[in-house]
Amino acid sequence: MRPSKRAVRGVSVVDATSLILAVPGVSEGRSYGFPAFKLGDKFLARFRDDDTVLVLKLGSFPDRDFLMARDPETFFATDHYRDHPTVLIRLASMDPTALRDVLSDAAQRIAAKPSGRKRPHRRRD
Repeated sequence: MRPSKRAVRGVSVVDATSLILAVPGVSEGRSYGFPAFKLGDKFLARFRDDDTVLVLKLGSFPDRDFLMARDPETFFATDHYRDHPTVLIRLASMDPTALRDVLSDAAQRIAAKPSGRKRPHRRRD
């Protein structure tokens, strides 16, 4: 009898970092003292706390709701992120292939949105 093929669960910080940096246009930096990733000038993701959770900006609230309903063990939100289209991902229960897909989708949706805050033009007299 062959062992059953199960999806591999769990993504290390090193592997998550590699997957994030493989997304075209992503660069590494810091946010709140933790490793963070930007897509051009837009925030994409950062590690939270002791690197067991990835904070990922999504394209919309329905995207977040869909992920949390599909796999609440892996995807969740806290009150802090209630008003942001952001999902928290427990890396220990994340499938590596699914993480690549979620990152790619989030990056495409974020790239399609106009940049956030722009400084008002000040007139020089």
